[in-house]
Amino acid sequence: MDNKNIKELKVSAIENGTVIDHIPSGAVFQVIRILKLESFGNMVLFATNLESKKYGKKGIVKVSNKVFAPQELNKIALVAPHASIIEISDYQVKSKKIVEVPDEIRGIVKCFNPNCVTNIEQVSTLFTMVDKEEIRMKCHYCEKITTKKTMEFK
Repeated sequence: MDNKNIKELKVSAIENGTVIDHIPSGAVFQVIRILKLESFGNMVLFATNLESKKYGKKGIVKVSNKVFAPQELNKIALVAPHASIIEISDYQVKSKKIVEVPDEIRGIVKCFNPNCVTNIEQVSTLFTMVDKEEIRMKCHYCEKITTKKTMEFK
């Protein structure tokens, strides 16, 4: 086959699991890290810098035999606010949804303020989302704003 005629490379389909699509290319490895997929025992496929009509460039992560919990979906939403989550069962799409940036973030992000009570004592973090598009959230305790740049996951 002539290489000039090849337009698309297919990544293996998964029988059961989840596909995270429309991840910004620069956030693919962050998604893998925050979901701890580097130590997941089943197949994890990923690609980055794929062509996307809607976003220019995108990334994708396919995780075999894994359905993500709501807290994990919240983590994805914070680094890839337009990602779609596609659950696969017997090679068929079972459900498809776009992640939603929640109004409140509980216990999954550290406050960047070293003097915040959540960094000194055993107090779970709580943030209120101030800007869902830019990902800016206010700490319930110290009222400092954590941004995408200063965000650190627990």
